[in-house]
Amino acid sequence: MANTPSTSLDWRTLILLLLPPLFWAGNFIAGRAVSGDVPPVALSLIRWGLATLCLLPFALKPFLRDRAHYLTYRWHVLGTAITGVATFNLLVYWGLHTTSATNGIILNSFIPFLVAIFGFLFYRQHLPTNQLLGLLVSLAGVLTVVSHGDLQVLLTLAFAPGDVIIFLAMICWALFTLWLKQIPATIDRTGLMLCQVLIALALLLPLYVWESHTITAHIDHPQTIWVLLYIGIFPSVIAFLAYAKAVTLVGSVRASVFIHAMPIFGSLLSSLLLKEPFHGYQLAGMLTIFSGIWLANSANNAASGKV
Repeated sequence: MANTPSTSLDWRTLILLLLPPLFWAGNFIAGRAVSGDVPPVALSLIRWGLATLCLLPFALKPFLRDRAHYLTYRWHVLGTAITGVATFNLLVYWGLHTTSATNGIILNSFIPFLVAIFGFLFYRQHLPTNQLLGLLVSLAGVLTVVSHGDLQVLLTLAFAPGDVIIFLAMICWALFTLWLKQIPATIDRTGLMLCQVLIALALLLPLYVWESHTITAHIDHPQTIWVLLYIGIFPSVIAFLAYAKAVTLVGSVRASVFIHAMPIFGSLLSSLLLKEPFHGYQLAGMLTIFSGIWLANSANNAASGKV
């Protein structure tokens, strides 16, 4: 590995780990909300175009300073730009046209397992027993929340074509997480992200030209504009930078397991913003998820420093 993860979580690292699932939970809801007005490629292009404008003032200097390092690690930089920036979000927005946000969250919860599996297969990363137990426990909490505590909901859950697309997106994110860990922490993450986003925009632009011939984006409604601004700033710039920093600090699996907190934040946001009632199954699921996260990040797991 390019660098050794930390074995403990202080409050700053914890915030870095919790911000991405908080903002990404909103991204699923926002992406679904504007799916009828903004097609997938256009949404991705607008998202990363806005992110570029946000990044430029403070990322241009490290971008120029580290440009030689991008060439040294060109395959990892290119791979992370394709999988984590361009392809992942495009597939998620595409999949949300034909599936529900609930199915998307369930599929999203397999990311930590994919990270662990690919890490073992491609990098021979060891997965401690307690870390595996933590993943399973937190997944049980996710399923409790999304099923409303009713096993029958999971048994009768129907999967749409969009679910296959979103699962492909989860594979892309797992690869992004592992490849990101191979880029040394000495390379500034803001400049690196600007490089990744510029590559993604170059890839998305011809796809947008093709898409625009058949589907027109409608962004004239004020609510749509506010949603696009949220998508372009919070789940894009802030969440991506926080996740990238967290991966360098604690390792790929330990960082990815916090993605299981997404349904927690989704439930809290629904209760606070939409005034939806808060149920007992949500509390049970949250406690289970946090128990799994605690197991996956306990000291005897982290000490190995391999994931």
